[in-house]
Amino acid sequence: MIGGMTLTAEQTRQKARHQYNASLENCPARQLLEAISSKWVTLVMLALEEGPQRHSGLRRHIPGASQKMLTSTLRSLERDGLIHREVTPSVPVRTDYWLTDRGRSLLPIIFDMKEWAEDNMDAVAASRRLHDAERARATPAGNPEPTS
Repeated sequence: MIGGMTLTAEQTRQKARHQYNASLENCPARQLLEAISSKWVTLVMLALEEGPQRHSGLRRHIPGASQKMLTSTLRSLERDGLIHREVTPSVPVRTDYWLTDRGRSLLPIIFDMKEWAEDNMDAVAASRRLHDAERARATPAGNPEPTS
């Protein structure tokens, strides 16, 4: 009901579409897409595809990931139900991570993106070089383009 009026079926559908429009900042689908599209998420998911791992093992698998970034990524993945974390009391404490069924269901999409990147990386690199060269020719030296 809007302002005391009952919505038609079409108005209800439009309202639902508007609620889940990924271009809207507060859309739940957009928020999830942002969370799972991080390069660190992708790299962690690919590393965990091989089986349970400890934090130190993941750091070896993912060069360039700082301890802080890896910890933050793991916490986010655990919160979203994509990985499971198990702490084993020992000295030192042992923490293992592995993919949940939900996390495993995301792997085919990640593999497809990885394959696409590998298949297209040379063409994209060539496009970038061409674009940058054209832009450099079109922009007079010392006179950068205005930013908007």
